[in-house]
Amino acid sequence: MAARPSRLPRPHPFDVRIALGGLIGGAALVAVGLGVRPEGGLGVLVDGPWPVLVPLAVMAGCEVLRRTAPAVALPLATVALVLDQFTQGSLVTIVMFTDVMYAAVLYGTPAAARRIPWITGMLSVLATVVPFALWRTPETLLIGVATGIVAFAPASTGLIVRNHREAADAARLRAEQTALLAEMDRRQAVIAERARMARELHDMVANHLSAIAIHSSAALSLGDDQTSRDALAVIRENSVEGLAEMRRLIGILRDDSGDREPAAAPTLDGLDALVESARANGLAVTLDADCGEGLPAPVGMAAYRIVQESLTNALKHAGPGTVTVAVVRRRDSLAVTVSSPCGDRDGPRAPGSGAGLVGMRERATLLHGTFEAGPEESGDPARRTFWTVRASLPVAEGESE
Repeated sequence: MAARPSRLPRPHPFDVRIALGGLIGGAALVAVGLGVRPEGGLGVLVDGPWPVLVPLAVMAGCEVLRRTAPAVALPLATVALVLDQFTQGSLVTIVMFTDVMYAAVLYGTPAAARRIPWITGMLSVLATVVPFALWRTPETLLIGVATGIVAFAPASTGLIVRNHREAADAARLRAEQTALLAEMDRRQAVIAERARMARELHDMVANHLSAIAIHSSAALSLGDDQTSRDALAVIRENSVEGLAEMRRLIGILRDDSGDREPAAAPTLDGLDALVESARANGLAVTLDADCGEGLPAPVGMAAYRIVQESLTNALKHAGPGTVTVAVVRRRDSLAVTVSSPCGDRDGPRAPGSGAGLVGMRERATLLHGTFEAGPEESGDPARRTFWTVRASLPVAEGESE
């Protein structure tokens, strides 16, 4: 199938109105006998008013193409202007030529926009210097002035307007990109905040609810009244503590002061109380804590939450034996290790979702630390397997709580 021949774009309605206005106005001037030069004047080769209409009509056609095809319009307009010089001339033809020159710079290619002002400037200089050098009369300087007004001035104006438009387009594009980046940052901030609140909710409540689930199962499965009362006491204690943690979380959500971590946020100073709570829930726990001084608050809170979640997992899944907790300050990091025995447990289990491991890993990653969790073989003769959680949280120099 043969390709269709390319067509010029449809002229802009405003350009058509300019062309019609110029053609009608120029014809009106010809009708009343007004021309640039008198009949039989210097340079007039074709006398009479009506030959002026030929370059006028060509120039009007160039006005139609001024926006859609400036590379075609400017050469044709130049030819029409030269033809107009051999007639009595029309002021409308000259005015329309300046508009075509302006449009060629404004709507043309970037290369044309750079070259046309330079070329018209050189022509204006030559039109000033050469006639004056030949005839040595001051009147010849007007040739260069006229050339500058007709050619260089509209070209320079077009270049200035084009530069302003390009600067405005670039500023608008930067504003759109800035708005897009701001929206992306907002969405990421919302996602990060939701993840943070999910970690807080899980770490605050999971420990108490796990203890409640385990002790309520024990109370239901055993017929001893004393054991049931002890289990109910533990259930009540964990319910009260869980309710307090939930109230704290609600306070965080309702706080509009911009304080991301309220004063009640847990620190490593609360490790002893955390371990005592685990022991009260039935875990055998040993604690080795050497945190040093000047520990950054985010590091301390992350370490506390990792220990808290590890003890919660041990309460739900660990076998008989002792859970060891070690929080030791190194030279440039804080090492957290929690090891609990694996194996069959005598009491009931609480279900797990795996969100705890995800939350611990996220806390370590946010601080550019490392996290790993998995089974490890112990060194004792029984070759017992332990589930060990290890986290290394960097401590930046100069930071403190």
